[in-house]
Amino acid sequence: MYQSARLRNFERMRSAAAAKSLTKTYGTGDTAVSALRGVTVEFPAGTFTAIMGPSGSGKSTLMHCLAGLDRADDGEVYVGGEEITALPDRELTKVRRDRIGFVFQSFNLVPTLTALQNILLPLDLAGRKADRDRLDSVVRSLGIYDRLHHRPGELSGGQQQRVAIARALVTRPDVLFADEPTGALDSTTASTLLSFLRASCRDLGQTIVMVTHDPIAASFADRALVLSDGRIVDDIGDPTPDSVLGAMRSLAA
Repeated sequence: MYQSARLRNFERMRSAAAAKSLTKTYGTGDTAVSALRGVTVEFPAGTFTAIMGPSGSGKSTLMHCLAGLDRADDGEVYVGGEEITALPDRELTKVRRDRIGFVFQSFNLVPTLTALQNILLPLDLAGRKADRDRLDSVVRSLGIYDRLHHRPGELSGGQQQRVAIARALVTRPDVLFADEPTGALDSTTASTLLSFLRASCRDLGQTIVMVTHDPIAASFADRALVLSDGRIVDDIGDPTPDSVLGAMRSLAA
């Protein structure tokens, strides 16, 4: 019922990112693993979505396909209304550079560059100038304005993660994908970071899709999608830690 309702309404959706009938299988024969089984979902502009599920549920595969980091076997992926599924590698790289932001648990900062240089790196590679008002707004909101001339080794883990988020946001992406962004942070820093992500949706109109295993992190989102065996089995609006835990426990019942 969930998938069929999504499929019937798909054409009427206006979204920052979307998937339609997405399938992905790893391996062949007896060792084949179906990571995605006909997933249809949309992410409306300006919303914050958490993707959850047990190990092997397909949550990371879904995010990687949506972000153009992996190609699905079948189905369609849209970013900002444009289908990216069959784009050649060069065009797909341009979409990832110009229209998609990434935040990974490992930060992926260049150690020899300052925080500011790391933030501006995607724009420099694209030959684009930074919007100084946007840059100022993002770094001040993240509380790293006074750390811009420090290198990653001179920053705390939380500060490095905020630099990574600033780097992803400064390009004004259609959608920001975050892969376990709080996994390496203490609870206080994680809460501050998640509050900023939520505020960026509300105040900047940013669309965020976050993979997480943490029910508390998911409670900062507008909705939580729960995956199991390559399918979306629950879509929780205004999630709380208890509602997310309940959904996860039902999978083990």
